[in-house]
Amino acid sequence: MTDNKPGTDNKPGAGSKPGVGNKPQYVKGHGLLDGRTAVITAAAGAGIGGATARRFLEEGASVVISDAHERRLAESEAELAKEFGPDRVTSVPCDVTDEDQVRALFSYAAERHGGLDLVVNNAGLGGTSAIVDMADEQWSKVLDVTLNGTFRCVRAALRHFKESGSGGVIVNNASVIGWRAQAGQAHYAAAKAGVMALTRTAAVEAAEYGVRVNAVSPSLAMHPHLVKVTTPELLEELTAREAFGRYAEPWEVANVIVFLAGPYSSYMTGEVVSVSSQHA
Repeated sequence: MTDNKPGTDNKPGAGSKPGVGNKPQYVKGHGLLDGRTAVITAAAGAGIGGATARRFLEEGASVVISDAHERRLAESEAELAKEFGPDRVTSVPCDVTDEDQVRALFSYAAERHGGLDLVVNNAGLGGTSAIVDMADEQWSKVLDVTLNGTFRCVRAALRHFKESGSGGVIVNNASVIGWRAQAGQAHYAAAKAGVMALTRTAAVEAAEYGVRVNAVSPSLAMHPHLVKVTTPELLEELTAREAFGRYAEPWEVANVIVFLAGPYSSYMTGEVVSVSSQHA
């Protein structure tokens, strides 16, 4: 488990070369998102959402971060605001299963910054259960957060972008499990496959008013929540499947989100980009 912030333990040691097992080198910001405003859901803590908020700030954006965990959200806002300035970082608690809270989040972001440019839908919920043992409530809860929550945020973003006429970019967080079978993950796999399909359909509908919609599909990005809900044995097995012999740092996934949010991907929409080193 590693922190998503840049630091010396994210960089190869003296004389090391890229390759199996070596740590990646943190990438500096290049102003790719200068002057842009972003909403990022599930952005509290050290996971992909938190890493994305940091990378967006390093690339020049202002961010409105949200999360259902208010204490962690407040701590994340305070940490980022101390480093990047309170004018560029604000937060709004939001449970993506609640339509009123989703609307309030997007209304605040647009009013606070006089508009909205980028949306990253990162909120999701996992768990492990065989289908024969899975209760309706387990299935429904995972789909409501992971798929329905993404739908609610995509809908809110598209309504804003359509009304403003200024264009925009949406990046959804899917998963390789939406493509590849993994025992115990039927609910999560169904939800993430749904996120992929939603991404493609939303992209077609949004193209007429200048909005791009894409998704990332990570395999294994290590963060504290994953450690809590996954056995050490399974984590070891999943890590062994990766060609580089290691899991992704959350900021490595965030780098691809930056690419999809920025100008270098201007002709991409409806795509699901795998962020994975798994063997074919």
